[in-house]
Amino acid sequence: MDERQKLSADTKTMVRFLEGLVEVAVLSVLYYLFWRYGHEDDPFPGYLGNGKYVLMGVYGLLSWIFIKNSDGFQFGNMRKLDLGFAQWAAMLIVNIITYFQLCLISNRMVTPIPLLALYVVDLFVCTAFIYLYEFIYRRLYAPHHMLMIYGRDEAVGMKLKLDTRKERYIVCKMISAHEPWEKLVKEIDAAESVVVNDVSAELRNDILKYCYKNQIRIYIAPKITDILIRGARNISAVDTPMLLVRGIGLTIGQRFFKRTMDIALSLVALIIASPIFLVTAIAIKLEDGGPVFYRQRRVTRWGKEFEILKFRSMIVDAEKDGHSIPATGQDPRVTKVGRVIRPTRIDELPQILNILRGDMSIVGPRPERVEHVEKYSAEIPEFAYRLKVKGGLTGYAQIYGKYNTSAYDKLRLDLMYIENYSLLLDIKLILQTVRVLFSKSSTEGFEVARENEKRQEELAEQLREKETV
Repeated sequence: MDERQKLSADTKTMVRFLEGLVEVAVLSVLYYLFWRYGHEDDPFPGYLGNGKYVLMGVYGLLSWIFIKNSDGFQFGNMRKLDLGFAQWAAMLIVNIITYFQLCLISNRMVTPIPLLALYVVDLFVCTAFIYLYEFIYRRLYAPHHMLMIYGRDEAVGMKLKLDTRKERYIVCKMISAHEPWEKLVKEIDAAESVVVNDVSAELRNDILKYCYKNQIRIYIAPKITDILIRGARNISAVDTPMLLVRGIGLTIGQRFFKRTMDIALSLVALIIASPIFLVTAIAIKLEDGGPVFYRQRRVTRWGKEFEILKFRSMIVDAEKDGHSIPATGQDPRVTKVGRVIRPTRIDELPQILNILRGDMSIVGPRPERVEHVEKYSAEIPEFAYRLKVKGGLTGYAQIYGKYNTSAYDKLRLDLMYIENYSLLLDIKLILQTVRVLFSKSSTEGFEVARENEKRQEELAEQLREKETV
C-alpha cells in the first residue's frame, strides 16, 4: 500500500480544518486592513480598541459558515474551478452582509469602495489558497486504487463516472458479483478499497461485513431502501434498537417554515433580479416577436399538475404536437437569446413566480413533465416517492447531478433530500446552487448521455468476454 494512503480519514479531516482556519484568518486580517485604512474619515471610532477584534471575529465566522456550507473547503474532493466558484460566491455574500453591518455601526451609509476593493483581493487570495491546498492534497494523498464489484451490466457505468475523477479514484479491476465467494474475497484482499454497485442485498451484506472486519475501505451505491432507512428515527422504547420510517414527507411544522422562507427569499430575489427580468424579456421580444414566457405542464406534490414558467429560449412551436425533443449542443431551435440564458440558467428565473404562487418551493425535487412522470413511474415504481414534497427550483439532483443523470440516480438524490430534510439543509443547498450555476459539467446534455450509454455497453461486452475466457 502507498505510504500516502496510510494517513487516516481523521488526519485528512484535521488537515482540511486547519487549512480552512488559516485561510479564514488571512481573510479576516485583510478585512481589518481595508476597514481600518480604507476610509479617509473614521466612521468607527468606538471600534479602534478591542472592538476591532470583535469585527474581525464576526467577519471570520461569517466567512467560515458561508464557505463551508458552499463546500468551498472540500479540497481534493471537488475540482479547483468548482471550489473557486464556491468560495467567490460565499465571500460576495459575506462582504454584502458586512457592508450593511458597517452601515448600522456608523449609523449612516458608508462608502462601499473599500469592501469592493477587498472583494477583488479576496478573489485572488481564495484562488491562491485553493491552488496551494490542492497541491498539498496531491502530495499527501494518492488516489484510491479500487476493485469494483458490479451486478447487472448497467452497473458498470459507475466506472465511467469514477474515471472522470482519476485524481481521486482509479478503478483498477472489475469483477462480477456472480463470481464464487472465494474469488471475490481473494480480489478484495488484494485491493486498497472496494466499490459495490447493484449487488443483491445478501451478497452486499457479506461483502460489507468482510470489509468492515478487515478494515478495508468500501464504497456502496445505495439502494432506495438504504436511503429511506438513513432518514429513519431512532426508537428506544425497548431494549431492542428500532428505526421508524414514517414516509409522510415533511411535517406540518416543516412545511410552514419552508413556505415562510420560500416567500421571503422569493420576494427578495424578485426585487434583485427585476433588471435581469426586464432586459431578458425585451431581448426575447425584439429577436422574433414571440411570447416572452414558455409554459409547460409539470407535476408537483401528490401528483398535482401546474404550469411552470420559463423565459422562452427556443423558437416558437419548437416542440410540435407537445412532444418533448431535448435540445442538443448546437440545436438550431435555440434562439440567440436562448444561447445566453440557457447555460446561465436565466431562463429558469420566472419560476420565482411559481414559488410565490405556491406551485413550487425554492428547494425540492425538480418537477417533471406529466408524460415523464408516467414513463418513469412505469419503469421505476418508487419514482412516485419524490412527489411527497413540492417540486423545487433547485435541489440535490440539480447540485450533484447533471442534465443527463439517469432517472434512477435523480430519484436517489431527491430521496436523500426528502429523508434528511431540515431548514439548514435548504439554506446549504441554496448556497451551493450559486456554485453550480457556473459549473459546465452540470449542464452536460443528452448527447453526452447517449455517448456514455454506448461506452457502457462496450465495457459490459468486454467484461462478458473476459468471463467466458
